[in-house]
Amino acid sequence: MRSALLVRIGSVAALVAGSMLLTAPGGQALDSAKTGPEQTRSVSPQATDPVNVYSPIQGTSTWNRFGLSDPSSHHTVFSNWGYQNDWSVDIYQNPGATVVSPFGTKTASGAPVSTKVVTVRAGCATGNLADGGWLIGLEARNDSTGEVIGRADVMHVDNKAGGIEVGASVGPWTPLGTTGRFRYSSCYQVNGDAGAHIHLEVINKTRYSCYIARGAGTNIGDETAVGKAGTQNTGRRQAC
Repeated sequence: MRSALLVRIGSVAALVAGSMLLTAPGGQALDSAKTGPEQTRSVSPQATDPVNVYSPIQGTSTWNRFGLSDPSSHHTVFSNWGYQNDWSVDIYQNPGATVVSPFGTKTASGAPVSTKVVTVRAGCATGNLADGGWLIGLEARNDSTGEVIGRADVMHVDNKAGGIEVGASVGPWTPLGTTGRFRYSSCYQVNGDAGAHIHLEVINKTRYSCYIARGAGTNIGDETAVGKAGTQNTGRRQAC
């Protein structure tokens, strides 16, 4: 649970069938994926108190709707702290659904977690929002220890909310923007509203985060944990 006192406030948008998502080439994003051997990240004594990562779409959404973005193999196209992000997934909902921070408000031990915005820019290499919307990067910190736990890059955000700028603090229900459908491009190869999605990437500050494995086309809610940051996994694209 993100918090026992929080109440869901989003409404459920209807799912529309009959569309298809094609996987976009990783190199078309603004940050190219790091090439060459993966460097092992350091292990911090503090990096032992994970926080849940939730669906970034308020209300219901669909995990890996077309079976093309399982975190075990889906491309990561952004990096943080000089490292390629740990894992990624596409989470689907028709245009107009509210997009929020995926980070929980407490660690596994109950320490408070705060989240701030660290990246706001057009996500596609063209720099044109019409090609794929906003990239909004978020950083989660353990407020008890001061430790940076991890980051999440939320891609294909439409209608960016006012006040969502670098340095802003956000809560679990602070609107970042909405889901949207953008023009067909090398960065966003989508036909139809049912293909509208948020591309989510997660990375640990030290060691590696993990995703929670589930079948393609699974419906999830905004209190459904989809992964964890701050875990001690030994490599990229590992299930929790």
